[in-house]
Amino acid sequence: MKTAILFIAAVSAVQAGNLERFTDSSLNTTQRNGACLDLRGDKSAEVVAAMRSALSDIRLQSCAGENLRLAGASAELVDALGERDASARAVAARELGSMQKREFIPALRKAADDQDLLVSSNALEGLVRYEDHSTAPQLREIALSGGMLTSLAVNALSDWNDPEILGIARKLVDHKDPGEQLIAIRVMGMFGSTADLPKLRELAKNDVQLGAGNRGFGLMPAISISRAANTAIQSIESRAGVR
Repeated sequence: MKTAILFIAAVSAVQAGNLERFTDSSLNTTQRNGACLDLRGDKSAEVVAAMRSALSDIRLQSCAGENLRLAGASAELVDALGERDASARAVAARELGSMQKREFIPALRKAADDQDLLVSSNALEGLVRYEDHSTAPQLREIALSGGMLTSLAVNALSDWNDPEILGIARKLVDHKDPGEQLIAIRVMGMFGSTADLPKLRELAKNDVQLGAGNRGFGLMPAISISRAANTAIQSIESRAGVR
């Protein structure tokens, strides 16, 4: 019994030393992150509080965020979604998504609307991580809203063979943004039917191109709406046995 008490005391002393190193601002980033790794798995209130505080420090936040997740400190991660620092919000969104708990879905959906792209993309990635596909309703909303995350949401729903992905594509194809039209055309080629051929044939007459001329990517070959539509037409006709 005495030996066990001495062992626990020794472990506690080591962890106290690790916590002291982690919070010592006079140490360099490598040293403090080393202490952070040594504290991994520690669920004590003092360590959790230190990790939550470190989320505001870009040098430590990645390790601190992971430690909070592994410690099950979900309340601290949800709270961090309200941080002023965008990188802290992004880390919190990423770690919450990794936990795949349904109670975090509303918070992640809200974070997906964050004005900072790093935060919103991390939140979307978090929603995509739900292996049970329980976040499909949220991804459908994001897909239809247009903007930078549309492609990521559509790709995830396509990979999941979501039953509503074709309906989403049929709506997106009428958007004015050529990029969103291209995303929709690709999905229609994958999942569409002969009912989609008239629309695709209409788009095949469109000579709009995305590439060097439109977006300034000098080394990127142009992507043609017409070519994409013709490819989708061929895919549907082949699948339907149309000659």
